[in-house]
Amino acid sequence: MHAPHPIDVAAKASGEPTFREIGVGPWEQTHPGEPRPTDPKYDSQLLDEGDRRNVLDRYRYWTVAAIKADLDARGRHDFEVAVENWTHDFNIGSMVRTANAFQARRVHIVGPHKWNRKGALMTELYQHVENHPSIAELVDCWHNRIAGEIAAARAEAGAAALHAHQAAQRGDTQALAARTAQVDAAEARIRELEAARVIAMDIIPGAVPMERYAFPKRCLLLFGAEGPGLSDKALELADDVVYISQFGSVRSINAGAAAAVAMHSWIAQHAVIGGVAE
Repeated sequence: MHAPHPIDVAAKASGEPTFREIGVGPWEQTHPGEPRPTDPKYDSQLLDEGDRRNVLDRYRYWTVAAIKADLDARGRHDFEVAVENWTHDFNIGSMVRTANAFQARRVHIVGPHKWNRKGALMTELYQHVENHPSIAELVDCWHNRIAGEIAAARAEAGAAALHAHQAAQRGDTQALAARTAQVDAAEARIRELEAARVIAMDIIPGAVPMERYAFPKRCLLLFGAEGPGLSDKALELADDVVYISQFGSVRSINAGAAAAVAMHSWIAQHAVIGGVAE
């Protein structure tokens, strides 16, 4: 029998580690003397047993549906994430979890319907997840959605312009200013939508280093599997191909890590950064 390694012996004797408690206990235990919530957004089982989920404190005891609705109401970010599922890659769950952390507008799974959810840790429940049989179908669907939003924004701008003209004719300066602001906002949204792009994240000849790439506000980020990367069709349909600069001995980093780096790059360029997480 081998003698234990000195590091193992010292680690065991150190008394470490200790961790802070995650989550909260039953409502009556955590909030003694306070009335039990009756709002339907609260989950009665969680109120009875406690809530140890990996959620922000403001969502303690909330139902999954209530949390998802609140994320929608607060506004999701304008990037979308698509993951090719041809190899049933174990990293897909990690990518979905990251998409939740950075509030992606949607998550798209391309290929077989079943995907490896282990790394997602149930975060897919709070996301809008769509399945697509092929990358071509996904890109067509995404372009059609963008075109529909452009048409809606143009209609909104036209209606606001008409109301602004009517307000000007009757000398209503307050209404004129409000309608003009609506026109400006709609036209800004149109410009963002017209600049939308499909971005493939992969290392191939001709790809652009991410550190020098300006992510458009509205975009679809394509991620491939560990090893093979993106399919030929995905690279063909992308408007841009972007890679993460690396300096070690291997040609690529873990697919889940690469997705996290890319999503955070979008966040760094476009998100409104607040204070400490609640």
